[in-house]
Amino acid sequence: MKLLSIAIPCYNSEAYMSKCIDSLLVGGEEVEILIVDDGSKDRTAEIADEYAKKYPTIVKAIHKPNGGHGSAVNTGIENATGLFFKVVDSDDWVKEIAYRKILATLSELAGGDTQLDLLISNFVYNKVGEKRHKVMRYNRMFPVEKLFTWEDVMRTPKGHYLLMHSAIYRTKLLRECGLKLPEHTFYVDNIYVFNPLPFVKNMYYLDVNFYYYYIGREDQSVNQQIMLSRIDQQIRVNKLMVDYYVENIGMIKSQCNRHKYMFNYLEIITAISSILLITEDTKENLAKRKELLDYIKDKSFLLYLKIRYSIEGTYIYLPGKGGRKITLAGYKLLRNIFHFN
Repeated sequence: MKLLSIAIPCYNSEAYMSKCIDSLLVGGEEVEILIVDDGSKDRTAEIADEYAKKYPTIVKAIHKPNGGHGSAVNTGIENATGLFFKVVDSDDWVKEIAYRKILATLSELAGGDTQLDLLISNFVYNKVGEKRHKVMRYNRMFPVEKLFTWEDVMRTPKGHYLLMHSAIYRTKLLRECGLKLPEHTFYVDNIYVFNPLPFVKNMYYLDVNFYYYYIGREDQSVNQQIMLSRIDQQIRVNKLMVDYYVENIGMIKSQCNRHKYMFNYLEIITAISSILLITEDTKENLAKRKELLDYIKDKSFLLYLKIRYSIEGTYIYLPGKGGRKITLAGYKLLRNIFHFN
């Protein structure tokens, strides 16, 4: 069994996938690299096959019909043979020093008495045009370099949540929790991180800058104009997270810190949906915003009240055109301060 399986979802990635794969090959024989070609129309499949031929004990090329990012991740999980599982997008890469430390830590913990469910590390927003890159760290949330449980979590601040870039899950946990990401849908990385959390008991945080998250391609899914054009997919993911939260509330609430964290996560995803919908102040988008809030209200009136009338909610869901302008002004200010996309 390999120590770590790394899935690389690829769609028309010929221009940048080699940088990603080369950064991961440093892991050597402890690592399994699954290049998932999601029905690409360029040389992605050919490049994947070249790597698999050159590194037959490390790299596996998987070719499948196009199903979107979630479908490629699902395929990675299905084919993984490693004890742990990581997703690295084809335009991102990892830092060698941090990578080696992560592998050493996973190896050490794999042989311990306590079963590790989730390893967390930092990621870096590698945004084009910026000299200084923002690092997403969790040292004020989690104990550093020690096994811990939800009871040991120090803080669950609003808006400071795990992304797929910071998470390495135990492979068997992903399968046992029944994780299945929707196909042909963007932004499913939120579901990937969110849904397994009720099953996570033991965690470990390494304060190292491991994952470099590239932001700069015009066609990238996190580009604001692209997000606006795909707002229905953002809303779909938002609703699926609401469904999961409501349907599993008993398990989620069994640990107070986990409940706080997962509520905060769901609240910020809903805030993002709402703010995007008022960025283009059209009747259609305002109707979609109302429909989303009504959906939450129908699923759980208590959840709706907590989201709508929290301290943050009073500023995000201000009524009227003037209220929406204030919300957008605040959002733009925070974006300039924190440099998120």
